[in-house]
Amino acid sequence: MTISAFKKYFKAELSGLYTESESSFLSSLLIQKIVGFDNFQQRRSSGQELLADDEKQLQDFILELKTGRPYQQIIGETEFYGMKFFVDENVLIPRPETEELLEMAIREIQNSSINIQTLRILDIGTGSGIIPLVLKKHFPGAEVSSIDFSANALETAKRNADYHQLDIDFIHADYLNFELTESYDIIISNPPYIGIEEEPEIADSVKEFEPKMALFSPTADALIFYRKIAEDAEKYLKDGGLLFLEINQKLGFETLELYTDFSNVQLLKDLSGNDRFIYGRK
Repeated sequence: MTISAFKKYFKAELSGLYTESESSFLSSLLIQKIVGFDNFQQRRSSGQELLADDEKQLQDFILELKTGRPYQQIIGETEFYGMKFFVDENVLIPRPETEELLEMAIREIQNSSINIQTLRILDIGTGSGIIPLVLKKHFPGAEVSSIDFSANALETAKRNADYHQLDIDFIHADYLNFELTESYDIIISNPPYIGIEEEPEIADSVKEFEPKMALFSPTADALIFYRKIAEDAEKYLKDGGLLFLEINQKLGFETLELYTDFSNVQLLKDLSGNDRFIYGRK
């Protein structure tokens, strides 16, 4: 089968799952992963026959995609904020909204009066490590600590830190039962915020393949993490320190009310117009 023929076959096999543009993107991505050809090389060599082993791997990818498994898990990596990250079944697939959270955080930190040479950052619920690693890359002098309950997720985060040669203090702990002991200039988090009652609304491709502990609140209280973060921010966020949170769009005002003691706190929308972020200055 030629490269061109495989792309047509790919679109036909997955027409019920993906749009034509999505199929085009995924087939090119998988060919680049297996064959090593970028988009230009694929166009130039569209009539080239695939090696038998390469075709077999590409066929296997199609079978996995048909199960609904995210393509990022299948290839084992994804791009986020211009950086490559390893992902697997132990961590969430990074979302565009979290890129927006980081854009805001980087901008506000740069525009603040905080000394970035002595910056101390706490990330709560690290997953694959995307938040602490992007921040460490942009603020190399910062001391960045990151907490997660999942030992498996931390292994993935450490692999990403090693790949990017960035130093993060990863802490294996149940944050809801963990007592902080140090103060920070920045607290940032994208914690599990989907209510248990919302599970039927979540796509099977998400809840069947991504870790539920990273998606859903562990109790009937969907704001349990935000309550603990509010308590910790009162004690351990320095005066003038900044808070950045990604939140449940259905609970924007309820989440905002937890942080009214801040000198400046805002509920902000994402690019889709949903209540998605809390930004606060102590």
